[in-house]
Amino acid sequence: MKQDILTEIIANKRFEVDHQQTIYSLHELQDRALEEMPKVHSLKQSIATSQSGIIAEFKRRSPSKGWIHREANPSDVVPYYAQNGASALSILTDKVFFGGTLSDIQSVRDEVEIPILRKDFIIDEYQIYQSRAIRADAILLIAAALPIAKCEEYIHLAHRLGLEVLLELHDESEIPYASLGADLVGINNRNLGSFHTDSKHSFDIVSQLPSETVLVSESGLKDAETILRLKEVGYKGFLMGEAFMKEENPPLALRQLIKDIINK
Repeated sequence: MKQDILTEIIANKRFEVDHQQTIYSLHELQDRALEEMPKVHSLKQSIATSQSGIIAEFKRRSPSKGWIHREANPSDVVPYYAQNGASALSILTDKVFFGGTLSDIQSVRDEVEIPILRKDFIIDEYQIYQSRAIRADAILLIAAALPIAKCEEYIHLAHRLGLEVLLELHDESEIPYASLGADLVGINNRNLGSFHTDSKHSFDIVSQLPSETVLVSESGLKDAETILRLKEVGYKGFLMGEAFMKEENPPLALRQLIKDIINK
């Protein structure tokens, strides 16, 4: 996404978090997160041992595409992602730019037994406690949205709360973030300046990442051939949303892709 859009999203997120804290304080959220420590499903383990590695995403819209599936209900999609072979789930919880809500995770948590990644723009510790309280298994941290010291602090906090972290990188300048101890490292194929997505970006940057890292390729993935080529160079996970959500039946589109991967 364009850098000015990223700046706008982060500014809105700060306003949103400040408002949320007037309703539910950080102290109250900390107590809830620490009292309610439900079982966490390991995103890292699920991806590392999966045959397909697909992280199927539920999202209604994006800044670049607008509404993709405006009336989508998590209960009509997410459990069926799980039933049709998803290794893990990603659920957007940003409302203004992606049409998501916190309840999108809460409404399906008891319906699935695979990991749920809370995908949002996390810029405050409040959101990490919040993620635990709504029973996410992992959070997304975006290098472009956080200074490196703050990113490391948030990784440690997430781990103390039992959450795993998918750390998202966009370019070579962010490679130092990969050594901060995140559970998985994702390469976003979307150019922050042009909105253009190109899976070639994942191929170009892979040799610069630590070999022991569980790698995830994100955005712009559409076909089995690309996923198989990414597997050959070391990627284990593949975060895909629009390719499924633009279809009338997203879980069916997921099932067909996995079938194509297995049969090639």
